[in-house]
Amino acid sequence: MLIGKFSFKRIGITDLGEIFRPYAQVIVFSKKRNEWFPIEMVVDTGADYTMLPKRYADLLGINREKDCLCKTTLGIGGSENVYFHKSLQVRIGKWDSEIPVGFLGRDDIPALLGRLAFLEALKVIFYHRYVTFMI
Repeated sequence: MLIGKFSFKRIGITDLGEIFRPYAQVIVFSKKRNEWFPIEMVVDTGADYTMLPKRYADLLGINREKDCLCKTTLGIGGSENVYFHKSLQVRIGKWDSEIPVGFLGRDDIPALLGRLAFLEALKVIFYHRYVTFMI
């Protein structure tokens, strides 16, 4: 069953060609506001976890120091402290779940939709500059 289809976004032109990035709108629940709100996330099959910039922790009512476990992770950009929270309620279309999420200590990166409990729970298809989610 189809639960969502999103078009890639044109990022720019490089010497190697045009760059398009797969984005999806994920609806998350904020305990602080007691409401759902959308976050546009890069669909990143290379990301182990769903990662959000620092600013979203406060919007979601999550205290990074008290509610999360801080771990140092390694990635392409080097090492970084990530504040892991065990349970964030998320939704795409009619599918919803609770997933672990990591908050970075900075805001200069896009939100990343990762594999653990999210992408690995869905059928994800990249085709003709669209990303499609199915269950």
